[in-house]
Amino acid sequence: MAGAEEDMSSSPFGPLLAELARMRKSNVNAAINDIDSIINLLTAARDQVADDADAHMISMAMTTLQNPVKARFEAITDDLKDVTKAQRGFGKALDRALPHRELPLEADAMANHPELINRAIAMHLLREGQFSVASTFLREEQERREQNYASVSPHSKASSLDEDGDADMKRDDDGDDDMQGLHSEELQDKFSEMYRILAQLKERNLVPAIEWARVNNPQLETKGSNLEFELSKLQFVWLFKGPSVNGLPDDANNGQTGALAYARQHFGRFQSRHIRDIQQLCCAMVFASNLEASPYRQIFEIDYAFEDVATSFTREFCSLLGLSAESPLYMAVTAGSIALPRLIKYTTYMKEKKTEWTTENELAFETPLPPSMIYHPIFVCPVSKEQTTEKNPPMMLPCGHVVCKESLQNIAAKGSRYKCPYCPTEGHLRDAIKITL
Repeated sequence: MAGAEEDMSSSPFGPLLAELARMRKSNVNAAINDIDSIINLLTAARDQVADDADAHMISMAMTTLQNPVKARFEAITDDLKDVTKAQRGFGKALDRALPHRELPLEADAMANHPELINRAIAMHLLREGQFSVASTFLREEQERREQNYASVSPHSKASSLDEDGDADMKRDDDGDDDMQGLHSEELQDKFSEMYRILAQLKERNLVPAIEWARVNNPQLETKGSNLEFELSKLQFVWLFKGPSVNGLPDDANNGQTGALAYARQHFGRFQSRHIRDIQQLCCAMVFASNLEASPYRQIFEIDYAFEDVATSFTREFCSLLGLSAESPLYMAVTAGSIALPRLIKYTTYMKEKKTEWTTENELAFETPLPPSMIYHPIFVCPVSKEQTTEKNPPMMLPCGHVVCKESLQNIAAKGSRYKCPYCPTEGHLRDAIKITL
């Protein structure tokens, strides 16, 4: 995601990002502080009036209070002016960067799936830790759905059921259940835990992340993850650096002695999979006096190690929740902002030339997305020379060669057995495995 943000900073969206940074800087904290000052002044004046029975002193207290309170109110106005100005500037930058233009396409692919868009927005807010905003969004969306359903006349509801049976009602119920799942306190607690551990990693405290990885190690190993060992390995190196670098107490649990003790306590159960790495870490202690000239110098260069393990932790944490490491909404909006100008230009040109876009299930041109956004590589069948699609997926034969489903069926003709077009291996249609790109 960081790479995508760097790419956008050098794009036409640079001014928009600058205005966004200015708007974040111009927040309401100053106004809140001024309000707190007014409350403190009024509270102090109230206590003084309550304790003093002299009318003259009360009048003096009220007079003395007038100018400071007035000054604070003026300060609040100035603070809010700065916030309003920043918001106005961001709005104008947003309009310039993303001008409203109708996309010259006949249909909107997501027009009939508002529940998916709403779910993506809610999930993005939850992933960003904006739990109160997410709750408000989900509540208002639920109220809107209920109002829309209530506005449909009984006759219309009955007609819908007569034509489609219970299908539409079931879809509504499933949509409600799906959105209600995002209200789950358990899900919010999970993301709260993730941000708590990430905050500790930012402070270079690996212990909470290691404890989480240890508790979830069975699921992580099932997915082939080495997260716990990578965290433990970094903890060894961090302790090895000593108190002058890591800032931890100068005792037996820190420095080379602490690192060796940590290795003896925790590295034993990693030997079956990571014995070579463990040997290198332990042998590096021999070169402790001159690591820079040792063969293990790179292991102890950890300038970006904490950022890397934070990224790995986020990816694995989200993976156990069945989610991608990056927010799908962020990736879709970013990729869309890159692709849409080309798409608009292309479709406008085709319309002017009065030609039709005959390509089905794929774009007629390549979109230059950064490598971090390329998830599904394109496979071209070596037999038919055509790209695979959802209806014509790639199939791997037992011999390891891959062809598309239609080519495999054509090779098998009317029978169920086939001969690989690239080697003498023969097989049965049921032995072919569908590949998901």
